[in-house]
Amino acid sequence: MVTRTVDLRSDTVTKPTEAMRAAMANAEVDDDVLSISTIGGVHPRTVKNNDDGTMDIDLIEAAIRDPRGEIVYPTTRLICLENTQANCGGRCLSAEYTDKVGELAKKHGLKLHIDGARIFNASIALGVPVHRLLQAADSASVCLSKGVGAPVGSVIVGSKSFIAKARILRKTLGGGMRQVGILCAAALVALHENVPKLGDDHKKAKMLAEGLNQIKGLRLNVAAVETNIIFFDVVEGAKNHSRKAVQELGTAWIRVVLHHQISESDVQYTLSCFKQALAGRVQEENGN
Repeated sequence: MVTRTVDLRSDTVTKPTEAMRAAMANAEVDDDVLSISTIGGVHPRTVKNNDDGTMDIDLIEAAIRDPRGEIVYPTTRLICLENTQANCGGRCLSAEYTDKVGELAKKHGLKLHIDGARIFNASIALGVPVHRLLQAADSASVCLSKGVGAPVGSVIVGSKSFIAKARILRKTLGGGMRQVGILCAAALVALHENVPKLGDDHKKAKMLAEGLNQIKGLRLNVAAVETNIIFFDVVEGAKNHSRKAVQELGTAWIRVVLHHQISESDVQYTLSCFKQALAGRVQEENGN
């Protein structure tokens, strides 16, 4: 019998902390559709990590809130990079790699956009400030509702002219946001409180990966776990001898994602559940 739930489907399942809820309750709400220079009463900002472990909040040239993280001004001459790369298991793109792609884009008259869905994870894992990872980009989208842990949305950043076009496109598609200050207040708390915790998420992901790799019937590349995402496979032997276990787990190819509301105790409990799901079913079938 399952005694508790550990939700590892995605880092989008986090819930607002008490500090976020308090900030939302006391936020200056404003109206982002009417506002030009600010987002919900606060200037667009991003986090920069300092050498001493503290963080600065830097103004960027222009930004808008995007509730779904999907609105980018369309262009037919665009290179898009994702950092971290979700389908590769949360692997990080280095600043040097991104610089080379930026040089290639400029050489051919192209624009470079960076999908920064988990850019803060990449920053923490690489020990490189976010602004350096985005240095070669013409535009970027930064998700606030994944590992950062805010309840909603992304920020799209770029030049003033780019943001002016994106603002029009967002409104045309019905994405205009009114009392957006409520969401911005939660996002600013998340940036201050949760970004420093991303390294702990990475450590717990490595701990989980190492534990899973020791379970007979599972296979993964522990060295490939760089941030908070783990991909692993159910090996052929387990598929043959424990079909019920594979069905219980849902698929032979499994992804789990860590976030700040997953504790070390949750990691250990998850490992025990996988052990029971595989070993228990094998014993049941062997007994039959």
